[in-house]
Amino acid sequence: MKTLLQTNNIPGFLLIRIILGYVFLVAGLQKFIFPEDMGPGRFIEMGFPIPVFTAYFVAFFETLGGLFILIGFAARLAAVPIIITMAVAIITTKLPQLGDGFWGFAHALRLDLSMFLAAFFVLVNGSDRRSLDHHLFGEKSKDIPLE
Repeated sequence: MKTLLQTNNIPGFLLIRIILGYVFLVAGLQKFIFPEDMGPGRFIEMGFPIPVFTAYFVAFFETLGGLFILIGFAARLAAVPIIITMAVAIITTKLPQLGDGFWGFAHALRLDLSMFLAAFFVLVNGSDRRSLDHHLFGEKSKDIPLE
């Protein structure tokens, strides 16, 4: 548990948490606020099985995960469903675009890949010294959190 909540001193890490947390907090909330365009309606259009459940399941984890990453609370745990969400999004919505040519696929992939890699960074590194984890669980900072 100690390693799971361990924080680090990577310069600029706060910026990664802010952008990743913001993107997923907003994306998750929009699935609830605009169900036809961003939530179940979109999931029906994309052909997901059990689209209403799937949309709200994803929305819940995006909202909560985004908030937790933003404030730096259990950031490693919060990154896991974000990584899974992005992997599914890449496989189901981006890979099919490869059939239309590489550059269209590369353009469509850019945000999803960025968010996937940023979430993976948070999974590997935890939070930083400006996080709720750091304030709640004390001084556990190291340059390399997982040994």
